[in-house]
Amino acid sequence: MIEKKIFSLLILIVVKQAESLKYDPSWSSLDTRPLPKWYDDAKVGIFIHWGVFSVPAFRSEWFWWDWQGDKPTSDVVDFMKKNYPPNFQYADFGPDFKAEFFDPLQWVSLFNASGAKYVVLTSKHHEGYTLWPSAYSWNWNSNDVGPHRDLVDDLAQAIRKNSSLRFGLYHSLFEWFNPLYLSDKNQSFNTQIYVKEKVLPSLHEIVNKYEPEVVWSDGDWEAHDSYWNSTAFIAWLYNESPVKESVVVNDRWGSGVLCQHGDFYTCQDNFNPGKLLEHKWENCMPLDKNSWGFRRNLKLSDVLTIEEVIKSLAETVSCGGNILINIGPTKEGAIAPIFEERLRQMGEWLSINGEAIYESKPWKYQNDTKNSDVWYTSSGDIVYAILLKYPQETLKVELGSVQITEATQINILGNEEKLQWVESPEGGVVIDLHSVDSSSLVSKWAWTFKLQNISYK
Repeated sequence: MIEKKIFSLLILIVVKQAESLKYDPSWSSLDTRPLPKWYDDAKVGIFIHWGVFSVPAFRSEWFWWDWQGDKPTSDVVDFMKKNYPPNFQYADFGPDFKAEFFDPLQWVSLFNASGAKYVVLTSKHHEGYTLWPSAYSWNWNSNDVGPHRDLVDDLAQAIRKNSSLRFGLYHSLFEWFNPLYLSDKNQSFNTQIYVKEKVLPSLHEIVNKYEPEVVWSDGDWEAHDSYWNSTAFIAWLYNESPVKESVVVNDRWGSGVLCQHGDFYTCQDNFNPGKLLEHKWENCMPLDKNSWGFRRNLKLSDVLTIEEVIKSLAETVSCGGNILINIGPTKEGAIAPIFEERLRQMGEWLSINGEAIYESKPWKYQNDTKNSDVWYTSSGDIVYAILLKYPQETLKVELGSVQITEATQINILGNEEKLQWVESPEGGVVIDLHSVDSSSLVSKWAWTFKLQNISYK
């Protein structure tokens, strides 16, 4: 009798365990997982590209490959010849990655001020150097070489103790010059030594240790997802990991996966389709137009203006995407003043116009049918029209996509004054701004019209 009860109990445990494993290691199963609500609501994130490439800080974070890869670029080769001895190796940059000015509390304060809702840090880029003391990256990690500290944990703890920001990690699958990876590659990826001994253990290590709510994969494109065992890892992430309820992953898990699978699509860097997509997507975009990592020869003209940042933000959110804005800290762990200024400016704008961004949904139209400088979002019955250029001469804004009613009310966010409007002869509405003192406008760079009791054409 006792043995039967024990057997029944074991059966019940097995059944319960099977029920808890909701997702199979196949894209057809993984793609059925609902997107965690927090990610869609967040809209704005900060990307941080930081690593040994921040030491030479020349050309881009692809410096090592551009120097010693299959097709070296002349400017990087010349840079090394002019500034370093002939026997200098890339690993020799490691000790100079000291992060002596890295103050995670200072970073978190800036990220809070930026209006972002999540942060994604490069735990390991294609160079293979890890920003945590990885058991699978001996003598090529931030504890053994350089700052001698766990940079991932320092930032994660600061974020969780001093903000409501969600913490995420970028992780490159491949490493340009890792012998195990090159061996698998030479075998046409029919072996998986690198994946079994390095990639999967490292991924499990960062998830179990730091519990990132975004796992932002990259460096996948040379091999199929079956080589990377991507679906098995993501199934574990969704079913059993410590972040199984809230984690999101992107679409860079093997050749053929990009823009096809994942909680959100990135499709390509700076992805901005300009139209509504059915699947959640993200526009990852660097403030430096030419690099994701810090460059010592950065010029002001290389940096996006705040107007350009807000334009991309409005377009992205209007079309159902999130925006992930990248900065590259210095090897010392400082954030360049020009990047800080852009983030603070964005935060200033979001503090006024965030009602039209956070937790918003796409409207019937994204870009206005008559005014290309207007992008729409919505929240319930309220529609927001984000105007990128103020009509200083005409002081009139025509919206072709809006159908007004007798009860329509319009005001600019940050200014409570109800605006005058008339129905356009061709349909739509013309908003009259003559009564608005432009010096009283709280928003400096783009202006959001809050439209109540309207319809669409």
